[in-house]
Amino acid sequence: MNLTPKQIVTELDKYIIGQDGAKKAVAIALRNRYRRSQLSNEEREEITPKNIIMKGPTGVGKTEIARRLAKLVCAPFVKVEATKYTEVGYVGRDVESMIRDLVECAVRLVKEERLNKVNEKATAVVDGKLTKILAEVRRLDRGETPQDIFEKNILEGLKKGYYDNEVIEIEITDAPKPMELVPGGAEISIGSIFGDMMPKKKKKRKLTVKEARKILVLEEADKLIDKDSVNEEAIKRAENEGIIFIDEIDKIAAKGSKSGGQDVSREGVQRDILPIVEGSTVMTKYGAIKTDYILFIAAGAFHVSKVSDLIPELQGRFPILVELQSLTKDDFIKILTTPRNAITIQYATLLKVDGIDLKFTEDAIEAIAEISESMNNTREDIGARRLHTVMENLIEDVSFNADGSADLEVVINKAYVEDRLGSENKSKDLKKYIL
Repeated sequence: MNLTPKQIVTELDKYIIGQDGAKKAVAIALRNRYRRSQLSNEEREEITPKNIIMKGPTGVGKTEIARRLAKLVCAPFVKVEATKYTEVGYVGRDVESMIRDLVECAVRLVKEERLNKVNEKATAVVDGKLTKILAEVRRLDRGETPQDIFEKNILEGLKKGYYDNEVIEIEITDAPKPMELVPGGAEISIGSIFGDMMPKKKKKRKLTVKEARKILVLEEADKLIDKDSVNEEAIKRAENEGIIFIDEIDKIAAKGSKSGGQDVSREGVQRDILPIVEGSTVMTKYGAIKTDYILFIAAGAFHVSKVSDLIPELQGRFPILVELQSLTKDDFIKILTTPRNAITIQYATLLKVDGIDLKFTEDAIEAIAEISESMNNTREDIGARRLHTVMENLIEDVSFNADGSADLEVVINKAYVEDRLGSENKSKDLKKYIL
């Protein structure tokens, strides 16, 4: 999908309010991937992505931008937490595992595309197998009907879904589960070690025709695709189109202290991440992958530490710094009303199950936004996540009493909001004056 920067921002605007600087930076970085792909091989070699650090308080949209990008671009994408990694020499996940995760994601993407291409052919083969099974099960119903016409009728019924809920017994391949060599590390599969030397085990299962069809189509389609070609394409995509979002990068910053202890481990993780971001070759079970052209987007709140507390070499590898702003009352109003997945819509949809028609007046939305902003200012700033706290308290009685016994319209207005939340908010305001 070759979206222009403006189109990317427009798509992000549907779900994320404000933060125009971050959206623009990400949109330009994504478009540059496409621009680079249109150049000659020689020119392409010289152009490396400009990595981004997104700095801002929690709950303002850093992770949400990453999540939406994952859905928006058909490129290998992984989100990792910097705090999960340990310095080389300690037990735990090593930083190279983020590259292995990216390759796994690329393999899944390419495999899915190839499976979709052969899906029709695989379905035809499976329908033939299921027709034979159903014909055997229903042989007593055949009567005087010739076998070929009987099977043809079953095939037509199968395609129309007449037999979807009928239970049949089928044989499927029993794939051995991979084992972890180290917790959170590489996995091995005993079956893959011996490859085709050992025959694949089969097991019998009783399933509905609908479930059996799904499993058998996947098995059949898997036989029709060239796995080496899939792996080759996946490595190529991961190298040239891969995006890695490293969250919580501020938690591995040394907080300006050189006193040793935990900070040594934090700096160790930074030093381990450095060659990955700079460009190195990582071995995966699908082959070697160069990290030179992978786009890295890092994010962190940087409440305690600063971006300048990261080691200078790592800072240099993230030349674009984007600062996300705390949310204002106007932002909260937009968050409550504009996105497709607005929290007010979510609550209304949930309560509709129990016959409650939940509606919010404009002055109620404004009051909720005002209280959320006030609570963020007087307590910890947790961004848009504050709305979940406020809304849960606001809707608690309605949600508790809803039992589906009768259809009911509930209108939330300003008076209701102030009655439920006003006193609590005032008590929080007073806390800042108490020493």
